[in-house]
Amino acid sequence: MAEARPAWANWGLIGLVFVGGSLGTATRAALTLAIDPTDGFPATIMVINVAGALLLGALLEALSRRGADEGARRHIRLLIGTGFLGGFTTYSALATDSVVLVSGSPALALLNALGTLVLGALATWLGIVFAAWVDRGRARR
Repeated sequence: MAEARPAWANWGLIGLVFVGGSLGTATRAALTLAIDPTDGFPATIMVINVAGALLLGALLEALSRRGADEGARRHIRLLIGTGFLGGFTTYSALATDSVVLVSGSPALALLNALGTLVLGALATWLGIVFAAWVDRGRARR
């Protein structure tokens, strides 16, 4: 019996990441164009990154509680997690925004960089806790 190709060599799975990533990037771009920075602070990027961390934590926890990373669960993870949320979040813009802020306000640059990382970690944890709570409620029914 022939071995299945690894995910990175499977064009269908690559296509899921491509489609999800394109949609996530377009969504992020639309939000950053629609919402101006607040007093020069790139709050939209921070909110996008923290929201993406929350959603990714919840998604991966929910999927892992439903079984192995195969079939539909793998497709959802690649389309939404790796693709959409990977394109939606933007740590390169976080880095760029922080560097730009340094010249005007090093404290604001530090707040942007560390604040996003700390809030993102907390949001990931909250997403995991929320998905576990939902799963426990689902199991009780």
